[in-house]
Amino acid sequence: MDIPMKWFYRLGFLLLLFFVVYIFFKLQMVWAPFLNIFMTLLIPFAVGAFITYLLHPVIDNLQSRGVHRGMAVFIIYTLFFGGIGFAIYRGIPTFVNQLHDLGENAPIFAAYYQEWVDGIQDETSRWPPAVKERIDNSILAVEAYLEGILSVILDILKGFLNSIVTLAIIPFIAFYMLKDYNLMKRAAWYMTPSRWRDQGKLFLRDVDKSLGSYIRGQLLVCCIIGVLSTLLFFFAGMPYSLLLGIIVGLTNVIPYFGPIIGAVPAVIIAATISMKMVMICLIIVFSLQFLEGNILSPIIVGKSLHMHPLVIMFALIAGGEVGGVLGLILAVPVLVVLKTAILHAKEHIIRMKRQPLR
Repeated sequence: MDIPMKWFYRLGFLLLLFFVVYIFFKLQMVWAPFLNIFMTLLIPFAVGAFITYLLHPVIDNLQSRGVHRGMAVFIIYTLFFGGIGFAIYRGIPTFVNQLHDLGENAPIFAAYYQEWVDGIQDETSRWPPAVKERIDNSILAVEAYLEGILSVILDILKGFLNSIVTLAIIPFIAFYMLKDYNLMKRAAWYMTPSRWRDQGKLFLRDVDKSLGSYIRGQLLVCCIIGVLSTLLFFFAGMPYSLLLGIIVGLTNVIPYFGPIIGAVPAVIIAATISMKMVMICLIIVFSLQFLEGNILSPIIVGKSLHMHPLVIMFALIAGGEVGGVLGLILAVPVLVVLKTAILHAKEHIIRMKRQPLR
């Protein structure tokens, strides 16, 4: 078969594939309800698997030191869920009260924010049109990100209240996954086709080497920053210190852009009090980011990604354009998986070329 005919077949295959995908999405009303049921059933197991992924290295470390695996699971499981339960028990009443108070005072903050934006637009009205348009677009982008963050927080709260029974199952799922982790690994090994086992094992090992340490370290850094910001806001006399600390901690999971997004609500609230409070708030936020960027992240997270910051920023911008706030959060993990997949595909192609023809 000559080369042009091969390309015609490939083009025909791509056109057929696009047609099948188009028909699939046109029939969304048929399969969407089943997908929603499947996702509802899958979420507790996905969360349990994520918790298992986070805690498994700690349990393995204890087991390597001579602790029985069942006892290691019990110790780490109790500390993890006990700490979460204690934080919820102590923090939820304060969080709900601050959220309710913030909802009542939201019109005041919105009016002050609108006045501030109008002032910026008036000051820049005589600037070149291109610069003024860029500033207006930046303001709209910040508003969109803030709206996305608030909607995510509200969706989490609604989902938490509407899924108490489902969430109550997660600790039990995580416990049995931690307990039978090696059994599940063996089951996955036997279920994988034999020709993919070795390559798949190497691929998962490389993904875990970069992504696992990054996720665990980043979550620990976010918790530390959230707790420190809550305490500093409280001692500085900022209202809604717990709520603002949670926002700063959550947004810190987004590299580079997260601190800026997390600082905006605190600055808006501080601006309704005094300029002195604004300066205190900015000092707190930037001091914490200096601490995170120069001490916490290098020690806890390290250089696990092995990627240039420009590549990470490009991934964050692309993730924000595609998926909004969720895209910003998932951009770096997806980038790590794609990088590992490309490297393994490259190695596979080189190995196939070196194999002699039979």
